[in-house]
Amino acid sequence: MPRSTVHTVVNVSLAGSELDYDERVTFLGRSFRIVRVGTKGRTQDAIRLVREWLPKAEAFAVTGLREAQAAGLIGEGDDGALDKIKEAAAGVPVTDGKHMADVLQEWAIRHVHNEMPGFFSNARTVVLGAHSYHARTVHVLREHTQNIEFADPHERLDIPSVLKANPALNKAVELGLLPYKLVPGKVKHQIEAPTYWASHALARRAARDCDILVATYPELTGFGLEDLAGKTLVSNAVSEDRLADLASRGVDMVVDATPQPFNVTIVAAMLEAMMLATHADGHQPSNDELLTMFEASGLEPRVLYPNGPKRKSRFVFVIHPLSRAFFAKAEPLGTITKVPGMDRVVEKAMAHVPPFVYSHVTGIKSPTGAEAEGWLISVGGTPKELLSHAPEFTYAQLLHAADMAKKLGAQVMGLGAFTKVVGDAGVTVARKAPLPVTTGNSYSASGALWAAHDAVIKLGLAEVDDHGRIKGRAMVVGATGAIGSVCARLLALACDELWMVSPETAKLLALKTDILSENPRADIHVAATPGAHLKDMDLIVTATSAAGQKVLDIMSVKPGCVITDVARPLDLSAEDVAKRPDVLVIESGEIELPGDVKMKDIGLPRGVAYACLAETIILALEGRYETFTVGRNIEWEKVKEIYALGLKHGMKLATISGVNGVFTDEDFTRVREAALASRAAATDADAPAPAAPAARKPRRTTAKTARTGSAS
Repeated sequence: MPRSTVHTVVNVSLAGSELDYDERVTFLGRSFRIVRVGTKGRTQDAIRLVREWLPKAEAFAVTGLREAQAAGLIGEGDDGALDKIKEAAAGVPVTDGKHMADVLQEWAIRHVHNEMPGFFSNARTVVLGAHSYHARTVHVLREHTQNIEFADPHERLDIPSVLKANPALNKAVELGLLPYKLVPGKVKHQIEAPTYWASHALARRAARDCDILVATYPELTGFGLEDLAGKTLVSNAVSEDRLADLASRGVDMVVDATPQPFNVTIVAAMLEAMMLATHADGHQPSNDELLTMFEASGLEPRVLYPNGPKRKSRFVFVIHPLSRAFFAKAEPLGTITKVPGMDRVVEKAMAHVPPFVYSHVTGIKSPTGAEAEGWLISVGGTPKELLSHAPEFTYAQLLHAADMAKKLGAQVMGLGAFTKVVGDAGVTVARKAPLPVTTGNSYSASGALWAAHDAVIKLGLAEVDDHGRIKGRAMVVGATGAIGSVCARLLALACDELWMVSPETAKLLALKTDILSENPRADIHVAATPGAHLKDMDLIVTATSAAGQKVLDIMSVKPGCVITDVARPLDLSAEDVAKRPDVLVIESGEIELPGDVKMKDIGLPRGVAYACLAETIILALEGRYETFTVGRNIEWEKVKEIYALGLKHGMKLATISGVNGVFTDEDFTRVREAALASRAAATDADAPAPAAPAARKPRRTTAKTARTGSAS
């Protein structure tokens, strides 16, 4: 058949005619006339159309078989229709596009992964329809997630693999189904209707709990807003009308594996047929040839946002009860703990309880449009129990929680409270867990100093300039440690004078040199112990690893001083804090999360989270599914980075907490008044004594003797 300068390619579809077209286009530097004609399942009409177009067409695309079967227009297994159409083509190349579809499906998944690394990690995925049609998509997705479920019971039970593994059983099934294959398609559709509706109901239910849905548009018939809201759909050949419909059903993102270079919506088979038409011998292009053609044409899979750009990530955060008091509030444990001696029994027993989901966290939305959902998974051990066991005991619990996180679809996991203190501070867990892990310590350090700075301002006893710089003295006890060195770097930027305290003299001097190289104007002093300098400090940070040893004498601290205790375990006990009502001792700064957050009570106001939890959420919102902070060394650059990312995603300092919980405005007022009273008393004690009677020689009272007398 002679070739013309315009290649004619016809798509004969067994589906409906709503997407029909007859267009002149240019593709790969050649001119084409592309035509689509739908036959609504009428195989004879399709054969007739092929014969009519034979004098003009240089290739045929035959599609719509699955859509026609889904609509009951022709029966399952009527694949003979394709053979009859090929026979009618009389040697002109005919394709159903399966080869092209496989290439495009793999390309689409890899394209999204390259553009948004980690997007498919652990994603809960539901596949509608026959596995054979979506096989390539599923194959590539398995590189990123094992959470793949088939909605079709036939596929879920893996019946094709069972039959393939047992040839005798497979042959018996084929013989048994032979009479059924002769039943007309419409009759089959009526017979299968009850099974279809039951399967469809199961598919809708599965879709509600998934993140990724792999399906063609016709397979979504009957799926509503409650099924598709917030989902990512991996599909193909999505027209503008279909995209608008998906938007109304709440779909967040559509990955369309079929590039759309023209004003009409084409399928993979049409692209393959156009390529066949340009080959003189009509041979099937190899995968490499296909990708080379696409690269030359500049086409890519489409990533569409029906309701505007949006990305939702998933996280898990591990929590645990902080004391026995938690069990007294949780029934039926509360009743059991009322029995004398049972509170200790319950505490020990709960440490062995497997991890469980405590809360589903939803509604987190960044100003950037990114969203996150997550789960709080609880292990049962209190700090006393976690520290009383070997580290391997807690590792096993955390790795169990990590496996749960993977099944839930989480892309990053955070460790809270003492779960990040035990053993090597998350290093082992991060190495063995099936997803990235962070302890949140970078943002905890940042949040604690954020809280300290705000506390100094709220107390109003130290001068702060217009740029937020404290016009006073600050001290870091344990300055050569991981958290202490970070705090020292931050405070060197935020106050007039900084004292760094540590018995490790060489490290201390090296840290001072390093900080001065970044901030030459900083006024930095070093000391081995804090005692002699405590009385002059407006702000003190304790960040030691003293494990309960006394690191500073709180009675020597200046009235109105703000002490931030970032050591874990704490450097200052509740008893120490109670001795100085004129000093504000901070344990942490909590973060207000962006959005309308819904989460079970964790002992904080609604929508407020601990900084370590906030770090996990920030990583999710940013799409940074990586092990960010683990071990006892905290990187200064990461502290700055996570703080900046927190601001980007709308994180705000919400509350400031001490050993007895969140500080209220009344607490700040009480500490301020007590500090002013203490300072006034000290001033009176330091004042010169009244003049003595003339008959007696005056005795000069020094500041030292006055303070000693006052203390005694």
